[in-house]
Amino acid sequence: MPKSARKQEKDPEGRMPLAAHLRELRNRLLKSVLAILVVTIIAALKYRAIADFITGPTIAAVGCPKTGAAAGGHPCANIVAQGFIAPFTIMLKLSLTVGLVAASPLWLYQLWAFLAPGLHKHEKKYALSFVAAGVPLFFGGAYLAYAVLPTTAAALVGLTPENWSNLFPADDFFDIVTRMVLVFGFSFELPLLLVLLNKGGVLTGQRILSWWRFMVLGITIFAAVATPTGDPLTMSLLAAPIILLYFGAVGICLLNDRRRKLADPNAGLSDDEASELDLTPSDVEAIEPVSSSRMLPEQPSGENDGNRRGGYDDAT
Repeated sequence: MPKSARKQEKDPEGRMPLAAHLRELRNRLLKSVLAILVVTIIAALKYRAIADFITGPTIAAVGCPKTGAAAGGHPCANIVAQGFIAPFTIMLKLSLTVGLVAASPLWLYQLWAFLAPGLHKHEKKYALSFVAAGVPLFFGGAYLAYAVLPTTAAALVGLTPENWSNLFPADDFFDIVTRMVLVFGFSFELPLLLVLLNKGGVLTGQRILSWWRFMVLGITIFAAVATPTGDPLTMSLLAAPIILLYFGAVGICLLNDRRRKLADPNAGLSDDEASELDLTPSDVEAIEPVSSSRMLPEQPSGENDGNRRGGYDDAT
């Protein structure tokens, strides 16, 4: 594997020629792809265990007994693979999804390593903190999607009329699981985005707090549209944590604004608002003597110039 361009050219300010930047980008992308590929291969080898882990809670909640009858008179469902090559394609899709999600700390680190040399010291501290907080938030949202999936499936299957049977195509089921994991995971990044805008001075905590009615309504509408199942239960389970995280982010922004105001009283002023000036008169320092200079330089007088006297014109 080629050596990193930044190891060959060490610049204290992170400056590199364009060709070195392209080589560095190629190396970072190659390492990210290799990390995803390795995790995908491991997931493919453990495909059966992963599939049972994902589908197990749902089958336990709504699965039909081996006899095919509904348990206790309640509707049930079975997960089936439709098509000759369906098991193979499902294995590829599931393994690749697990590879992307499980290898996210590795490729996020490669992204950070590519951007870090061009950042200042305080920017590196903030960026590393946001990456460190973004990964747990994403996995927290993904786990919530996995936890609410059996309850969602039970609520939907409960709507089945009598004398009907339910069959869940495996590819559709895993597509819904993938979309729910991505939607829940990325939705949990909203508070991090608000804190980032506050740290950058774009939005104040008070401004973000003043939007709380619109934010609550917008989060609820987003949860209703973004959830693949569309049922009120899943929508509520997605919207409630995001709303709580939003108010938590508002608290962090308000504390940051207070700390910034204590450090700099004029930090919260707008561009067209004047800051307070200190008009207290100060003592005058000792006067320094300055030598006088001629107002006009003396010009030499010529013998044939009858209009000049003492080097100056008569008019002067």
